[in-house]
This record gives sequence, structure tokens and C-alpha cells, in this order.
Amino acid sequence: MPTLMSLLTLTLANVDPTPSAAHTLTFMQAVILGLVEGITEYLPVSSTGHLILAAGLMGLDEPKTKASIDDFNIIIQGGAILAVVGLYWKRVLQMIKGVLGQDNEGFNLALCLIIAFIPAAVLGLILEKIIERMLFHPGPVLAALIMGGVFMMFIDQWHKGRFSLRPFHSTQGEVTGITFDRALLVGLLQCIAMWPGTSRSMMTITGGYIAGLKPKAAAEFSFLLGVVTLTAATGWKFVKNLREAAQTNTPNFIEVLGVMPVIVGIIVAAISAAIAVKFLVAFLTRYGLAWFGVYRIVLAVVLGILVLKGIVSIQK
Repeated sequence: MPTLMSLLTLTLANVDPTPSAAHTLTFMQAVILGLVEGITEYLPVSSTGHLILAAGLMGLDEPKTKASIDDFNIIIQGGAILAVVGLYWKRVLQMIKGVLGQDNEGFNLALCLIIAFIPAAVLGLILEKIIERMLFHPGPVLAALIMGGVFMMFIDQWHKGRFSLRPFHSTQGEVTGITFDRALLVGLLQCIAMWPGTSRSMMTITGGYIAGLKPKAAAEFSFLLGVVTLTAATGWKFVKNLREAAQTNTPNFIEVLGVMPVIVGIIVAAISAAIAVKFLVAFLTRYGLAWFGVYRIVLAVVLGILVLKGIVSIQK
């Protein structure tokens, strides 16, 4: 994985950051950001950290473009949503049948996802501005990357039985076996991911481990919860941007970036996210979480060096 990051860094450094005359974002930049978002959204490595790195290396973190790029990075999460819905369409259909009273397990899973989503939804609305003001700086982001890496290595060893502490003794092989209290635990842990650089996927997957889910089931619950959480975040950001643009009589992010780059970013994010999801399930089942922890620490070191050199900026 460090090799993959090194190749990404070298590739981005050679991308021409000059936008077209009409829009801020070129097609190549949209493809790269969509690729980075799709690959990292469901992996426990912090999509925020990678998008900061990508935007900085392409010269897109300048004050005049940063706000629109931040919005773009959230909107293209729609591609990651489509990827999971496409891969897990049978599970989604089961939950729809459950809501319609035709599948008890599907209804239980849907209710558990709602329970897990509520804590982050409430705290997100309350703390959004505070988090951006206090935590979206180099120190907190880099600290989150490193601490998250150490945390995952600990959880990996704990899950392999190296420690006796086990809050939930039973293990669930199927995601439909999750209970309300375990879903709430995962949802509370997801709130920690509001700290930039932490990774929503990391907290929900490790939360599934702690709740007694086997790796495959923990990953699946994380993916499905991601659909709910990312849909809410993407929709909120989209509406908020359009509303603010109308109120201030300024261009919205689509007018700044261009319609086609946004569409391209979403499509690329969907394809790459689908591949990443398949990879993650296989990797977790075979190798566990520890290597992702190592990768996060390496990423923090690389990102820190680039920040010190003034190549990358971490701020809102």
C-alpha cells in the first residue's frame, strides 16, 4: 500500500493544474479526484487525507478554488453510494421488502441502520461549524491519521484474540444478525469520524468488530451505513451550496467547476469504489486491519512533509 500511495503522489505531481478557460476543473483533475474518492471512501484510510493530498498536488487548494473543490469532493460521494447500492442490491431490496412488511430480517437491518445513523446526523448538524473551525488544520488531521493507524493495529490484534477484553462475546456471520444495541455502538463510533482524517469507514468497521461481527459482516454493515450517511451528507451539501449561491447571487459549485467534470467525477468514483469494496472484503477476511493502520501512519508522514514544504494546504 505505501507503494500505491507513492505512485499516486508522483502521478498527481505531473498533472497539469491549469483549468480550462470556462471552468475551474479539468476533466483529468475530475477523473483523478473521482478515482481517489472512490478508492478511499470505503477503505479505512481516510478519504479526506487523500483528497487533501490530491487537491494540493494539482494546485486546487488555492483560496479561489478551494470552496468549490471541497463541495465537489462531497458531491462525488454519490458515485460511492451508487457502487454499494449496485453491489448489494439484493440486500437493499431485502430492506425495502422489510419496510413493506414482507421480510423481518430486512426490516431489522433497515431499523439498525437508522439507529446507527441518528447519532452522527444529530451531532453533525450541531458541530459542523465548530469542527471545521477547530479541527480542520494540519495538527489535528495528521494526529487523527496516526492515532487511527495505531487504533486499527490494536483492534486487529484484539480481534485475533491477543487480548481477553470482549464486550460482545457472540460473533455474527451475517449482517442481518446485528441487534439494536450493537448498531447503536457502531453509530456512536461513527461520530468520532467527524474529526477530519479519522475515516468513517475505519470507525464503523472497527465498531462492527467490537460489536461481535465477523470481518465480512462488519464491512457490509459499514458499507450500507455509508450509503445512508453519505446520501444525507451529499444531499445536505448540494442543497446548501445551491441555496447559498442563490442568496449571495454567486455561481454555485457546478457553474464554477462545470457540469461534465462533476458527472465524470461521479462515474469514476462509482467504478473505483465498486472495485475498492470488493478488494476490502477479500483483504479483511484474509489479512485483517493491521496493514491499513501501517498505511495511515505512512500517509501521515508524507502529508506532513508536504505541508511543511508548502506543497499541500490543510484548512477549510
